[in-house]
Order: sequence, then structure tokens, then C-alpha cells
Amino acid sequence: MSSAAEAARTSAPAGALGPGPVRAAGGVVWRRVPTGTEVVTVHRPSYDDWGLPKGKALPGESDEECALREVLEETGLQCRLLSPLPSTTYRAPDGRLKVVRYWSMTVVAGGAPPGGPAPTVDGRDEVDEVRWGTFDEVRKLLTYPRDVVVLDALHTELGWH
Repeated sequence: MSSAAEAARTSAPAGALGPGPVRAAGGVVWRRVPTGTEVVTVHRPSYDDWGLPKGKALPGESDEECALREVLEETGLQCRLLSPLPSTTYRAPDGRLKVVRYWSMTVVAGGAPPGGPAPTVDGRDEVDEVRWGTFDEVRKLLTYPRDVVVLDALHTELGWH
């Protein structure tokens, strides 16, 4: 584990003001389809960006719990964690350091809403569109290079070099 990720684990809860990093988590949700593998991306209208579903941890919430909750809120997909993927570290718009842990995830049986993925009531304030796409489509759609690094790690893990 990186020192930034370790620091995030021992810092003040997300949302607390102070010098500690903001702790967040999310997932790269994927599925096999007849034409290959697809991955979920989300659009945030307030930033007009496309990214991987993620969000800040609640006080007392583990990174794993945060990742599952945030993915559910932003995509409507109930998932299970698979393997950890690379974390990202960057400056949030408020200037604080933000550390995001990611996991590879798949949708549990019966865990997709009818009509496909869509934000839940809790996620609608942040996300206005959820989209499945191939690795190449998602790579082109993602706004931030740091998300591409996480996507590429899953791509490699799944055996697509």
C-alpha cells in the first residue's frame, strides 16, 4: 500500500476540515458480453466530466463499504468486490489531497435495476448519466488520465494486453 493510501486510512473522516487527505473509494464495474467486456462510466453534470463511480467515505465506513455504497448510489448496480486496483491521489477542487481506492467489481445476480444502470435517489444529485462501454470506448470517454490508469490495470488483470 502506498504511503498516501496509508495516510488516508488514518486521517480525519471525509468531509472533516483539516490537513488530512480526503478518503474515498469506488469501483470499475465490468461485465462480459458476447462482443467482449464492458465497463461502467458515470457523468457528473456539475463538473461536466466522465469518470469511474466513486465518492467520499462516511465516518466509520471502511473503504470497501464506501466503494460498494458509492457504486450503488451512482449507478444503481449492486456489486461485489473482486480484486483491488491502483489507487489515485490528486488535489480536490477545495485544494485538499484526495486518495481514492478502487476495486474491480461485478454486478451480483439480480443487482441491476430494470432498464439498465441509473443513479439511485442518493446519487442523482451528482450523476446524470451512466453508460456501459468497451475498454476502448471508456478510455476515450474518461476525462482524467488518472482514471485511465485504473481502467488499464483492470484491462491487464482480465488478460487483455
